[in-house]
Amino acid sequence: MTLIVEPGDPMAPGAAALLRASHAFMESMFPPEDNHYLSLDALKLPEITFFIAREGGETLGTGALRNAGDHGEVKSMFVAETARGRGVADALLRQIEDHARALGLPLIRLETGNTLYAAHRLYTRHGFTLCGPFGVYLANQTSVFMEKRLDTEY
Repeated sequence: MTLIVEPGDPMAPGAAALLRASHAFMESMFPPEDNHYLSLDALKLPEITFFIAREGGETLGTGALRNAGDHGEVKSMFVAETARGRGVADALLRQIEDHARALGLPLIRLETGNTLYAAHRLYTRHGFTLCGPFGVYLANQTSVFMEKRLDTEY
């Protein structure tokens, strides 16, 4: 079956189940003050574009772009455990980057957990580099901040 990445509804059953699993995982790994995930309701705000990756009717992954005006922020990247290692996260991240370019954003940033090594490898593979805290984030013991300059020319 073909992997499709497209805008989605975070309230749809498959997406909501993955987001709840992501939130539970983050809560098991990091203290409450260091969890910066967006609620399902927040993922429906106008500045957020939410994407799903699916095969047929099965949602395999989620990701979002928050348009902060002068940059984009990657949010809610999560892939079902059964779909890991199949390129789902790569496809989601490419879609998020393409959307940021289409919006004319010169830069995308993200915050992730310091022990989420697979995420670090994904972002590094896509050209992200370490940076300092940005926006509302403060430096802490569990956050890693990364950014990538975007070429807005295709």
